[in-house]
Amino acid sequence: MSNKFKILVIEDDRSIRTFTKTVLETNDYQVITAETCESGIMMFSSYRPDLVLLDLGLPDRDGLDFIRTVRNDQHATAPILVLSARTTEHDKVDALDLGANDYITKPFGTAELLARVRAALRVSQSSFNPLHTSDGKFSLHDLTIDYERRLVSIAGEEVKLTQTEYNILIFLAKHPGKVLTYAMIIHEIWGPSDDGGVKKLQVNMANLRKKLGIKPGDNRYITNELGVGYRLNEGS
Repeated sequence: MSNKFKILVIEDDRSIRTFTKTVLETNDYQVITAETCESGIMMFSSYRPDLVLLDLGLPDRDGLDFIRTVRNDQHATAPILVLSARTTEHDKVDALDLGANDYITKPFGTAELLARVRAALRVSQSSFNPLHTSDGKFSLHDLTIDYERRLVSIAGEEVKLTQTEYNILIFLAKHPGKVLTYAMIIHEIWGPSDDGGVKKLQVNMANLRKKLGIKPGDNRYITNELGVGYRLNEGS
């Protein structure tokens, strides 16, 4: 199973963009790139990345506008790491106050970049919920999600999921006990303009439930709110 984290790199400097993309892909991340603020916003909306690396000095608009736009969407919780040549405290505070998760000044080292990315993803995936343990895992009954290893298991036995099935499960696990509508899940997994999304979601969800050992009428892990969406249970 290849469940790569998706990272959106918004950077207008071609050499830096290419270098960053190469470093991330070499370390098994899936990378999407954009050169302007506007294209970055569109790419974010379409691909719903797990993390964003953002330059502030973009040719069309300031990168801070990207942060404002994304943070106005309550469902857009992906970490934003700023990569900028701006080094003043004022610049850093502005970005962080608007909703950036971290601020890395240029030039930066490869090891530092990867460490900051891992840390941001770890915090994002673990969330602050009692079902998420301190060692970066999600546990519900005998279902365990190991975020660090991208591994799903039932009673210690690995469950082989496709990337789409895994991404659906992770999205549900971020909001245990909350009903996520079909539209919310489709928007998160496939983007805002997906044709036939509900049917595609239902097929993937049926396969996911089957692989988790959920039989018809059984709501041990996932409850199907008919006509509305799905909910990952909080436990009994």
